[in-house]
Amino acid sequence: MVGTPFFLSYPKPGYDNQQAFITRVSEYFTDQGFEPRTLGVTDYDMTAPLRTVRRLLHESNGFVGVALRRTHIADGRRVARGADGVLHETGMRDAWLTTPWPHIEAAMAYQIGLPILIFRESGLVADGILEPGVAGLHMPEIDLDADLDTYFQSPQWRQPVKQWKRRVQQVIERKGHPPALYDE
Repeated sequence: MVGTPFFLSYPKPGYDNQQAFITRVSEYFTDQGFEPRTLGVTDYDMTAPLRTVRRLLHESNGFVGVALRRTHIADGRRVARGADGVLHETGMRDAWLTTPWPHIEAAMAYQIGLPILIFRESGLVADGILEPGVAGLHMPEIDLDADLDTYFQSPQWRQPVKQWKRRVQQVIERKGHPPALYDE
């Protein structure tokens, strides 16, 4: 039997502990009756990647994203113009960025109303979709140097996943209803 499909988004892991976490996440959801779908891992297509992502999202009932460290900033600056119109510079030391894909794919999932669950590796700059409150959800931060068995037993893992699974069930139920009419 095939499980409930969901979109699993993550950049290609660069470190062994990142790969171990992705493997555990995938195995956990598979054991729970879900089918993780990831472009370039479970699904391949010759069309433009965004078109394929859109198709996979429409075939999915939820979205799980894992934002992993990919680009290290040893010493840098962030520049932004404030609401007061003044240019503000802040230093960045020993900071990490992820790829654009967790931002893009999560935003696409949000636009079509899929339940979203995003895990952010510790040390990542919290901007874009990773900024607290942007998508109206709490994003657990994960320390991939800590014991994964302990993490997967913790409330920090179990509670958001339980809420996400409940919301996915609602999506499945609603997909069986006819579209809402504007005049009702």
